[in-house]
Amino acid sequence: MFDGYDSCSEDTSSSSSSDESEEEVAPLPSSLPIIKNNGQVYTYPDGKSGMATCEMCGMVGVRDAFYSKTKRFCSVSCSRSYSSNSKKASILARLQGKPPTKKAKVLQKQPLVAKLAAYAQYQATLQNQAKTKAAVPVEGFNWGNYINSNSFTAAPVTCFKHAPMGTCWGDIAEGVRVEVPNTDCSLPTKVFWIAGIVKLAGYNALLRYEGFENDSSLDFWCNICGSDIHPVGWCATSGKPLVPPRTIQHKYTNWKAFLVKRLTGAKTLPPDFSQKVSESMQYPFKISMRVEVVDKTHLCRTRVAVVESVVGGRLRLVYEESEDKTDDFWCHMYSPLIHHIGWSRSIGHRFKRSDITKKQDGQFDAPPHLFMKVKEVDAAGEWFKEGMKLEAIDPLNLSAICVATIRKVLADGYLMIGIDGSEAADGSDWFCYHATSPSIFPVGFCEINMIELTPPRGYAKLPFKWFDYLRETDSIAAPVKLFNKEVPNHGFHVGMKLEAVDLMEPRLVCVATVTRIIHRLLRIHFDGWEDEYDQWVDCESPDLYPVGWCQLTGYQLQPPAPQSSRDSQSSSSKQKKKAKSQQYKGHKKMTSLQLKEELLDGEEYSFLQGTSDQESNGSASYYIKQEP
Repeated sequence: MFDGYDSCSEDTSSSSSSDESEEEVAPLPSSLPIIKNNGQVYTYPDGKSGMATCEMCGMVGVRDAFYSKTKRFCSVSCSRSYSSNSKKASILARLQGKPPTKKAKVLQKQPLVAKLAAYAQYQATLQNQAKTKAAVPVEGFNWGNYINSNSFTAAPVTCFKHAPMGTCWGDIAEGVRVEVPNTDCSLPTKVFWIAGIVKLAGYNALLRYEGFENDSSLDFWCNICGSDIHPVGWCATSGKPLVPPRTIQHKYTNWKAFLVKRLTGAKTLPPDFSQKVSESMQYPFKISMRVEVVDKTHLCRTRVAVVESVVGGRLRLVYEESEDKTDDFWCHMYSPLIHHIGWSRSIGHRFKRSDITKKQDGQFDAPPHLFMKVKEVDAAGEWFKEGMKLEAIDPLNLSAICVATIRKVLADGYLMIGIDGSEAADGSDWFCYHATSPSIFPVGFCEINMIELTPPRGYAKLPFKWFDYLRETDSIAAPVKLFNKEVPNHGFHVGMKLEAVDLMEPRLVCVATVTRIIHRLLRIHFDGWEDEYDQWVDCESPDLYPVGWCQLTGYQLQPPAPQSSRDSQSSSSKQKKKAKSQQYKGHKKMTSLQLKEELLDGEEYSFLQGTSDQESNGSASYYIKQEP
């Protein structure tokens, strides 16, 4: 790998020839060290032979490093892709910022500076369009600055199995070396240098150029899955120049020896890392697929919706009867809220029939195998029954775990559940959870784990005690053994930063923090908002993402609300959010919780009592039944 690395210096300058462009290129500084690859030293001689522009991707680089005898392409892939006149026309159109036409056949020669200016203008146009469509501007927010200035830590990518690279992140950690663009350079073309990971925050890495030792003055953050991040050796195989940063050019005279010493035994990215990133961002759901999804206005039923867009695995679903396509619902493709067509009928769930009798042109039903599978359950023996009591996360107020009742038992392990004291007479606010759902808990779960339990609205006998309530309502608690008590080795810790969906407004992905961990249950706090907007979320929820996910997928990230604007926002967007959450909110928070002293349903249970925030990632039980 190091055989081609060397340094040299030569007084050179470069300018474009008159037949290509009348623009002058500024002369290069003297004594400029350039790393050679494949046995050839890359200097910048005068005239046309020095620089070249790839006719496929538009990259400007050293002409001698380009592929083929004609030096028209920067790589083999660009040469192969450039196979037709229509492709030539599309490239020119992209550089000029306009869509290609079928009549365009020939790529006209353009001056180098004109091409770069056109492309820069095109990028600026895209950025302006993105800002116009943004729900909330993110000007001024930068994950790197936010983490550095507050010494935050971020949840590792391996915590998010549903996210890109979540299952194949490997040994990427501090100390790993990569090849990245060298921004401390005055050359007119993109050159690279080697950097090491100083700190990881989700997908984002704080990098330091090799040679800076303990000097952090030029440290920079970047998304490790970005297209400009490469394993060590990529420049050698791709014919790209390695140029040491200008700030440290004087430190060493033999850069080859320096790199050999620094990189021997060091780790780098796998050679196929970029391919894995690309593959992990391929999503099986396609636009125009039809699905069944919960009706956001009546949680007790589902409706048919059509996939309108797919961003990072998140689906924008438009309800089938929405003519203007504004009646939509956002969720992840692995959300338990979406199902294949026919699911509702198969389990006995309520379903709103559409007035549309046949599919629109181009629409087709999503195959059943694309949806997240639930665990099989055995309902033949002791099982949930209507009227049994339990504790459940209120889907309309996710900061609260409430007293709840099983209202109907469906097929395949599904249950219809209602929040005590807040139910509509017709059951229109019942909601569906699977028996293995991590959002339902046995009676006494909150008391054991020091979580506030929201009592039924209007219940006057406070503090709330389950024993009294079961006796007053002539009810029984759902058997503890029927609940899901598996706790995966999730890897989350209190204080970790992440990007999380605001499930009360599921189109928004926000800067968030893990503030409590109870077995597999996470308390998610949205930075800049009050605690009352926190949400209880399962550790394997597809609505949680690593830091940098929005940047990687192109999704809009909602930054923390600054202190100066929180009060002014409380009368606008936050009041809307509050109105939704208060619809099923119980009494105000109690200041203390009583440990359970009574017997439940005639059986004796002792509680597995430990720390309030259970951070042991191994398997754990909520209850231990005492032997008689």
